[in-house]
Amino acid sequence: MTSTTDSGNPATLPATPDFSGTAPARLATRLAFFAAGFAMACCAPLFPFFKANVGADKAEFGILLLCLGLGSIIAMPATGVMAACRGARPLILLGGFGLTAMLPLLALAGTPWVLGAGLFVFGAFLGTIDVAMNVHGAEVEGQEKRPLMSNFHAHWSIGGFFGAGLITVLLSFSVPATVCAAFGAATALVAILAARPRFLSVAGKEPEPSAFPRGIVLLLAVLAGIIFLVEGAVLDWGALLIIDRDLASAENAGVGYILFSAAMLAARLTGDRLVSRIGGFATLVLGGLITMAGITTILVASFVPAAFFGFVLIGLGAANLVPVLFSAAGRQRVMPPGIAIAAVTTTGYAGILLGPAMIGFISDASSLSTAFLLLALLILAVPISAWWVARVP
Repeated sequence: MTSTTDSGNPATLPATPDFSGTAPARLATRLAFFAAGFAMACCAPLFPFFKANVGADKAEFGILLLCLGLGSIIAMPATGVMAACRGARPLILLGGFGLTAMLPLLALAGTPWVLGAGLFVFGAFLGTIDVAMNVHGAEVEGQEKRPLMSNFHAHWSIGGFFGAGLITVLLSFSVPATVCAAFGAATALVAILAARPRFLSVAGKEPEPSAFPRGIVLLLAVLAGIIFLVEGAVLDWGALLIIDRDLASAENAGVGYILFSAAMLAARLTGDRLVSRIGGFATLVLGGLITMAGITTILVASFVPAAFFGFVLIGLGAANLVPVLFSAAGRQRVMPPGIAIAAVTTTGYAGILLGPAMIGFISDASSLSTAFLLLALLILAVPISAWWVARVP
């Protein structure tokens, strides 16, 4: 017997939203995030070879990494302005094609000056695609009127996992670093070419005026910088740390970053449910402590599996810290949400791009283990500050 009530009439049920019109643009954004994460992660297991090729010590290599960060930070503001005028599509393509062109050239650098210049240009292309793909992602999200950014950022982690994994596997078979870099660049290029016809052809909105963070936004920005500093240290110095401690060879040291990326991806894919269940305060406290435990585990490990487990802990702990901070930046009322989020993002990028250079200077003055110990102490600022962040309405 069929029900005759209105609630049982299919015609009265709410229509399922149709997102087919923006599905190509959604896929293109995911491919852009994947390609950027992939290209950047290819460098993680290759950094020891870049360092050896130019004969740089730790302090010199720290300066070279600073070139990468400077290139990105200089390119980011300019990209924001150009995206507002021309749209994100051409800038995503510029950054993506630039990354794939520069990656093999980095492996060919034979002097610190050449490597520094190459890293600066590579960083500029990275900063360009990073900003542009977020602008494009926001446009797609606005058209679909549903949250999409977490999924987009998860594809950066997916790219990071496969990028570091591919290069590490190739290196384990004694494939030359130059061939590894070229193969990684070709893979990223395929993703960019697949995304190219699917991007939205629209201009962005007029950029909001910038403002220096203040109040709770300043705290959020500082915490974001610390968390991104940890991620940057794992990317740029993680492989060198376990080599320095005689726990792994250059050929398999990149496994640590693979495990870090995999753990972070898994935690990001389940992060929304976690925060809904335990709240932002508990997420920050537990995440900060787990991240600190991961760094400590690497420093005290006496055999390879224990050290690699430390990378897993860092990935699990750090994964959901930044989303909580971004959520708080959007809720606070000290500054307009758009300006607050921009301030937190900029500081975060400064941490991930410039922070590893500081690790180089500290490690040269003392040791790389000492630098990571200081990093573990620095991450304590997250659980200590969690109460103030959680108070944001």
